[in-house]
Amino acid sequence: MDLRLGLVCAALLSLPHGHEGMVHIPGGSFWMGSDAPAFPDARPVHRVSLDGFWMDRTEVTNAQFRRFIQATGYVTLAERTPRAEDYPGAPPENLVAGSLVFAPPTASVSLEDAYAWWSYVKGADWRHPTGPGSDLRGKDRHPVVHVAYEDAAAYCAWAGGRLPTEAEFEYAERGGLDRKRYAWGETFRPGGKWMANTFQGHFPEKNTGEDGFLATAPVGSFPANGYGLVDMAGNVWEWCSDWYRPDSFASLEGDTRNPRGPSAGTERVHKGGSFLCSDQYCARYEPGGRGKGEPDTGTTHLGFRCVRQETER
Repeated sequence: MDLRLGLVCAALLSLPHGHEGMVHIPGGSFWMGSDAPAFPDARPVHRVSLDGFWMDRTEVTNAQFRRFIQATGYVTLAERTPRAEDYPGAPPENLVAGSLVFAPPTASVSLEDAYAWWSYVKGADWRHPTGPGSDLRGKDRHPVVHVAYEDAAAYCAWAGGRLPTEAEFEYAERGGLDRKRYAWGETFRPGGKWMANTFQGHFPEKNTGEDGFLATAPVGSFPANGYGLVDMAGNVWEWCSDWYRPDSFASLEGDTRNPRGPSAGTERVHKGGSFLCSDQYCARYEPGGRGKGEPDTGTTHLGFRCVRQETER
């Protein structure tokens, strides 16, 4: 966290905030993780107990994030010119402000090489989600994207909260349905109904948009889960506070209470999947699935929401 971010957070943490827009998640226990062959890093399934907490009903939207920027003058990581000392060996011409943008290829490609559909775009940031020339007109209710970990953490601190732990996110995503494949049950499309904003067609070059959206959707476009939360699966990946390790669950024994994840790492956990997830590639809209990303990296399909402890008023 740089000095500017620290000063912003320190100055604003004491501001009064209510629970407007938040949903109360009751404390309880659940089975965390997945035995699905596609998710080797989510094993073993293990018992977790959590205290109650509050969680944003929706992903943080562009309109909400704009209010934070206007109140604090905060500058997101994607809007700052990278420092040469942070990226040793990088050519000077590559040290430009920008972010990762989904760029579908024109033909079928190997799914082993994600660089085939991602491009670092100069000038891409939360205000310009696909790069220079793009804007947020008509997207106030869409989730904010191109936020790095410290950007998300700064917003949550300003709002009087924090980012959720991985356990809190998965527990909340399940909405009270323990050990179900999806946040809504065992069937991906119950009664033929789309339950989340995901990828249809042939990944990555052809999204047919059968669910009504080719990219992000306005928050709440799909049904809420059992706790009243929306878009916990699909739409955009969401930052969690835990450091990621593929063997995070391997050493756990018994009932773990309020786990916080590894003490250190190089990547942070993502949860929930996004509009780019499909059963052909990255079906991690399933609650037990895990994602990950470097803290300094934002993308066109990565956002967040905040939580607060049950005891905070």
